[in-house]
Amino acid sequence: MPDAVSVIAAKRDGRVLTTAQIDWVIDAFTRGIVADEQMSALAMAIMWRGMTRAELSSWTAAMIASGTRMDFSDLARPTVDKHSTGGVGDKITLPLAPLVAACGASVPQLSGRGLGHTGGTLDKLESIPGWRADLSAEEIHSILADPAVGAVVCAAGADLAPADKRLYALRDVTGTVESIPLIASSIMSKKIAEGTGALVLDVKVGAGAFMKNIDDARALAEAMVDLGGDAGVRTIALMTAMDSPLGLTAGNALEVEESLEVLAGGGPADIVELTVTLARTMLSAAGIEGVDPADKLADGSAMDRWKAMIAAQGGDASAPLPVAKESHRITARSGGVVTALDAMGVGIAAWRLGAGRERQGEPVQAAAGVRLHAKPGDRVSEGQPLATLYTDTPAKFEYAAEAIADAWTLGTDAVAASPIVLGRIGG
Repeated sequence: MPDAVSVIAAKRDGRVLTTAQIDWVIDAFTRGIVADEQMSALAMAIMWRGMTRAELSSWTAAMIASGTRMDFSDLARPTVDKHSTGGVGDKITLPLAPLVAACGASVPQLSGRGLGHTGGTLDKLESIPGWRADLSAEEIHSILADPAVGAVVCAAGADLAPADKRLYALRDVTGTVESIPLIASSIMSKKIAEGTGALVLDVKVGAGAFMKNIDDARALAEAMVDLGGDAGVRTIALMTAMDSPLGLTAGNALEVEESLEVLAGGGPADIVELTVTLARTMLSAAGIEGVDPADKLADGSAMDRWKAMIAAQGGDASAPLPVAKESHRITARSGGVVTALDAMGVGIAAWRLGAGRERQGEPVQAAAGVRLHAKPGDRVSEGQPLATLYTDTPAKFEYAAEAIADAWTLGTDAVAASPIVLGRIGG
């Protein structure tokens, strides 16, 4: 019988953990036999020593086995989901889920809340009056089976990979969040447990992402694609740029508003491009051919699915979105061409305005955030507005303005547009 100290020592010394050791430690941790400090030590050893593919596959399988696994195999349409590793202005799930449903797939999208500078999909949707994130397994299945809906965006239940929830809380306070094996197993244990048949991963790269360089992003993407394949889930990863924010908004209601523009056939070009690209990739992964998602945005089908999806979860899609009580403009100190816009600065500003939280469970302001008026490639003059900050708490403006004041880099020459998709793994 393994014990916690021997497992920690084995990984500390660079040895490969056996499946039996991994199964025991995850089960014992879930049941409270392995103490938090022992699992924290093991997480640090994994961050330092890494994991082989076989270890990571066993670790992820044990995390899945710590709870229940959803089953959508009886649905008439193929299931496919998307997961983003998080960025600034990343509201892609909002138009994407109904769009892919309009193209003939069922989309079980179990999402999370924001922490720090990256926004949470559930926080954004909760700015819609009446909308609820917490659904039973029966409700999720019923919405996906409804031919008029076919997409659901909701919170993961407590019984879905509970070992991951406990471990993530420890990683967050022990400096082990950045471990690629632990990131990969955390994401994939939940995604595999949710029962989707195919999965597309949007791995963000750049200043506003957790993965700052392409090599780390590729390593994470490859690990997750391998895990999906090992579990029988067709998995494709796209590595996408996150040096500048996506779209022109960062916040909750602000991002819903921008998503509605996309669903209405408009919206910022980068949001539309990435939404359609991911939709095409998801449809391919699900085995659906001959349908162009761009057509479903143009003909209103995706908007119809959005309204049905929101209504199915208790929301009023026609209700006005919250509006902040106070606003403050950031203006250009000089003229020139915007050559760069730091996504991290924008994300931190939105967080400080109240759009995000510092600790799990804290409330957020639905209307707080940032609306951008200038992005790379735009020419600005001195005194021209670069962004508008929104909050219900005006005392937050000074602190938020500090984060965003130097986010824009100005030059004299026009800059070439950077690609959004930087690479693909799998498929």
